[in-house]
Amino acid sequence: MKQITSVQNPYIKSLVQLQDKAKMRKQTGTFIIEGKREIELALKGGYELETVLFVPELTSEKELLSFQIANVERIEISKDVYQKLAYRDTTEGVIAIAKTKSLALKDLKLSDNPLILIGESLEKPGNVGAILRTADAANVDAVIIANPKSDLYNPNVVRSSVGCLFTNQIATASTEEVIAFLKEKNINFYSATLQNSTSYHTQDYTKPTALVVGTEATGLTQAWRDQATQNIIIPMQGEIDSMNVSVAAAILLFEAKRQRGF
Repeated sequence: MKQITSVQNPYIKSLVQLQDKAKMRKQTGTFIIEGKREIELALKGGYELETVLFVPELTSEKELLSFQIANVERIEISKDVYQKLAYRDTTEGVIAIAKTKSLALKDLKLSDNPLILIGESLEKPGNVGAILRTADAANVDAVIIANPKSDLYNPNVVRSSVGCLFTNQIATASTEEVIAFLKEKNINFYSATLQNSTSYHTQDYTKPTALVVGTEATGLTQAWRDQATQNIIIPMQGEIDSMNVSVAAAILLFEAKRQRGF
């Protein structure tokens, strides 16, 4: 089995670039997954692994084979190399290089009565990760990121989603493309916005539904407000007029789930 003990190894340097640069991830069609649970969820979600790097003192090869990756290249690395690559403060000692998936709208497989979460122009990877965790908790059909501002395979997204990047169906597209997709599929969409809105709990989400949220700073663009089935608002009783986007998404999604009897 191949072993790498030097942080100056060219392959390790290339992985550091893969971790740091979206351009490198796009060019290679690969990204890095860190952690046993995340790797297990990626495999369950149909992601293909190219290579697994592990510290034998922390994770045995026998344990790796329990992931059903007998045909995946495995490389033993030193603790120094692991610390160079590790993005978070863990001691699990395992990192995988995985192939990215298509994020095209046309590849989404929806149920007959879908519930979809849409986030527009989400910039902070932590918010994207939190949105994905919320969507997983509500077991939505899909998450669509309109006008994405950050790479979904950013290590911060992988980390903050706690593996929910792999448990959700995800697509990215422009706002115009997403609206056209929803109309083509006859999916009602409800835009969370301050303007011309009615209280969120007054609407019927039992039919094919998409719930649309934007950033706290700028909210949704005009297209979502103008073309929505209905603009909705979560009434605020304090001094501020907005909340974290993942919190807002959770309130809306679980109202929809309540109406659907779940």
